[in-house]
Amino acid sequence: MTNLSKLDRRAVLKGIAGTTLALPILEAMGKEVAELTPRRFCALYTANGMSLPNPANGIDEWSWFPTTEGKDFTCGKSTEPLSSFREQISFLGGLQHANGAKADPHVCSDMWLTGAPLHDPKPGTYNSVALDQLIAQHTKQHCRQPSLVLSIDAGVGFLSRTGTISYNVEGKPIPAENNPRRVFDRLFRGDRASLESQRAQLKRRIKLVDAVLENARSLSRQLGQSDRQKMDQYLTSLDELESRLTASEKWIDIPMKEQDRSHLNLDATTEGEPGEYYRNMLDLIALAFDADITRSVAFMLNREDGMGISDTFPLKLGLSRTHHNLSHAGDKDGQLEFAKYDLFLSEQMAYFLNRLQQFKDASGSVLDNSIVLFGSGASTTHNPTNLPTLLAGGANMGLRHGTYWRKAKTPLANVYLSILHSMGIEQEAFSDSTGVLSDSIFAAV
Repeated sequence: MTNLSKLDRRAVLKGIAGTTLALPILEAMGKEVAELTPRRFCALYTANGMSLPNPANGIDEWSWFPTTEGKDFTCGKSTEPLSSFREQISFLGGLQHANGAKADPHVCSDMWLTGAPLHDPKPGTYNSVALDQLIAQHTKQHCRQPSLVLSIDAGVGFLSRTGTISYNVEGKPIPAENNPRRVFDRLFRGDRASLESQRAQLKRRIKLVDAVLENARSLSRQLGQSDRQKMDQYLTSLDELESRLTASEKWIDIPMKEQDRSHLNLDATTEGEPGEYYRNMLDLIALAFDADITRSVAFMLNREDGMGISDTFPLKLGLSRTHHNLSHAGDKDGQLEFAKYDLFLSEQMAYFLNRLQQFKDASGSVLDNSIVLFGSGASTTHNPTNLPTLLAGGANMGLRHGTYWRKAKTPLANVYLSILHSMGIEQEAFSDSTGVLSDSIFAAV
């Protein structure tokens, strides 16, 4: 009889004809295996900065940043929904992407997870690998999908108006998905018939690309710059699809964790109620983490410069102006409405953290074993300094929360390097980092 006091970390179930199935991580396997609990990362991005009202307007209590630094901070009115997670979150102030000042201010979302441009700030030529994709390179062998890339508008957008915050190792944009049903099918419909259908479709698309490239060579020797960019993006999307299919095929005979997904509304769209759409997308991320389908997620909640459907979300919530318009407001009423939209986003964040808290790992909650990054690529409009940044979770990954940490002109890349180390990825540097945040919430890393 098997001794359940401590199962072997390499324990398997032996089936017919010598087939084996690896066991999930169980408490009975002891401390050694508990240390193998998944470490996850999720980046949530909002465009146009956060509300930092002009003191002359007398609404300081609506500032996104707390008014008191250190452990004595309290959430302002725009982040009040997060107060119940006070010991599991931290605000970080004074952060910057120094390279942001070299670029078009509208590309701050492009560089949010990369820290680029390192050399050439010309739009479309400068980017490098995003944090979520670097993490995916180290975690993909453990889960069904290397990463999950989502955005409000899907695709990649276009030069200087990105529709994704995720970039591969070559600095090329990874197409994002925004349809809940397609996301669900990709994550949870890993049956053989579905994979074979996707594989056949991929082969047809590759054949078409080969034909287009051959035709271009024979007719004009080369595509124009715009067409080359479009083809590069299309090829990147095919590479991404192929890597996902390859990963899924390896797991096809391994049962997925049973979950209750009955509450999902897969018909929620960006045309409907904003909160319902966001909550369904965030639910899909939480379920994917719980089932260990992926350990790296990037979700672009809004696009810069008034682009895309999300710019109208404040109007749907009863506010008087669009998101980008509110971000430029200097009057009291406009800045108050901008803060109220931040309040709406804080409500979605609180919902997401609560979902991660409800799901349990062998050691702690999914939230304890996940780092959630929430922020923007600008503070006030188009300003790449003092970037609003919030970190949540990661209690089992060395993070110690419940503070408002602030240090002027600190590279945001230092935070990213610290996150990598918390993930168990011993990278020496990331982008323009100068070190880890050893005097902050990462002190235990």
